[in-house]
Amino acid sequence: MEQYFSEQPRDFLAVATPGAGKTTFALSVAAELLGRRIIDRVTVVAPTEHLKTQWAQAAERAGIPIDPAYAAGKGRTSQDYVGIAVTYAGVAVNPLAMRIRTERFKTLVILDEVHHAGDALSWGEGVREAFQPATRRLALTGTPFRSDVNPIPFVTYAPGPDGIPRSAADYTYGYSHALADHVVRPVLFLAYSGEMSWRTRAGDEIAARLGEPLTKDLTNQALRTALDPEGSWIPSVLAAADKRLSEVRRHVPDAGGLVIATDQDSARAYAKTLRQITGESPTVVLSDEKAASKKISAFAADESRWMVAVRMVSEGVDVPRLAVGVWATTTSTPLFFAQAVGRFVRARTRGEMASIFLPSVPRLLTYASEMEVERDHVLGRTITDEDDLFAAEDDLLAQANAGESASSDEQFLPFEALGSEARFDHVLYDGATFGHEGEVQVGSEEEMDFLGIPGLLEPGQMRDLLRQRQSDRARKQKPTAAAAAAPVPSIEQVSTHEQLAVLRRELNGLVAAWFHRTGQAHGITHSALRKECGGPAAAIANAEQLRARIDRVREWAARKSG
Repeated sequence: MEQYFSEQPRDFLAVATPGAGKTTFALSVAAELLGRRIIDRVTVVAPTEHLKTQWAQAAERAGIPIDPAYAAGKGRTSQDYVGIAVTYAGVAVNPLAMRIRTERFKTLVILDEVHHAGDALSWGEGVREAFQPATRRLALTGTPFRSDVNPIPFVTYAPGPDGIPRSAADYTYGYSHALADHVVRPVLFLAYSGEMSWRTRAGDEIAARLGEPLTKDLTNQALRTALDPEGSWIPSVLAAADKRLSEVRRHVPDAGGLVIATDQDSARAYAKTLRQITGESPTVVLSDEKAASKKISAFAADESRWMVAVRMVSEGVDVPRLAVGVWATTTSTPLFFAQAVGRFVRARTRGEMASIFLPSVPRLLTYASEMEVERDHVLGRTITDEDDLFAAEDDLLAQANAGESASSDEQFLPFEALGSEARFDHVLYDGATFGHEGEVQVGSEEEMDFLGIPGLLEPGQMRDLLRQRQSDRARKQKPTAAAAAAPVPSIEQVSTHEQLAVLRRELNGLVAAWFHRTGQAHGITHSALRKECGGPAAAIANAEQLRARIDRVREWAARKSG
């Protein structure tokens, strides 16, 4: 606020983490400008219909009546209103009508989540044409900018060290800064892995462990197998998440949970499972329902436990009591991840924290560990890696915000999920990993070490408690001399399928131990082993290849540290 009114800029870009109060900032600026008679009218441009209504409600509390039902061809609106709220798509339909209105009054234009002006070329062109005559323009965003070549209107670009133009924000308020100011909650990510099996269209049966380094197609199929409502993985994770929610509600009685589903069929199936677990019917929000916004508002105001949503609860949707989340969607772009996690970080009182349950997929774990990375919009950057955090995400983002089902057979190669089994993997907090040695069964005491963490803790207390529980369990798990001397069954005595499963578990356990010793990510270690020993991914490697990798990790561990 101080910077804005000292500089009095015509264009101002504020980049702030979700939950940091961008709406409050923008409406405070609007009220001050109206009071000084610098402007007469306010126009809010938002990504969705629901957010138009949310902006109107917030503006009403700030004493600025806004019409959320205005349409570009409507012309006049009631004299009771000081402003209007429209969508980017609505502006693109008739930018000339919006331009005429903008010219008639001294107008402040608030561009909410302005990166959406780059979703389609027509949207950006429409925004530029409609609001070129505006007296003031205030652009807001809380998520990483996209890496396409469409410049975002009214955003300043400056060459970076490599000569490539990047967006230049006038003010940046990142997650780490907001966390230090107790404006947002810290996030505890709980990762779950497990054995998956499925049958491909060609009739081949494949078994793999979720979280192992796999090809892109195999990773996607393993994730879809985990999220299959008929399997054991998703019910186990939903039950664990409900236990975590119960623990949080001991300290935050109205805390709620959100399951983010891929499509409507899955959402209904997850809701049925939650009803069996909790005895309470969750709120189900489907993106093409007319009553979706009302359902979200009702859930935000009551004290029910769970909501299941298909993409509807994304950026800007305000449900402050959400404290526990389950990532049950195949959508995995950095933009969608930031939007979704942003629903849980809005703080109300000190000590509150968010808990999000994730599949142990390397891409998602990378996003979780890089929450504090600040990004700018890069123009003309060449995409060279499919896993690049800046990779263009037009198609997936369109699916994530579309009203249609996002998981038709046309999108994915046909396959049949055969079975899934969940295992607790580890906790990711503040960029560090905490867990227990070996496999941790769902429902075990080892899992409850982390599910039972109190719902109100300061960040420093959380780190200390995680370290303490990890070290306490490690001391209890030290083998006794008798256990060490007990005979171990020969691996050759079991079937080939069981033999491979045992070898994979042993390899994964050694890789996990190597991570705790060195901090090197599991995926990097697996890749290094493949490079040194040869062979395919662990999920499809033979027994000899797995033994070679096990021996190699042990060789590394025997070397002197340096």
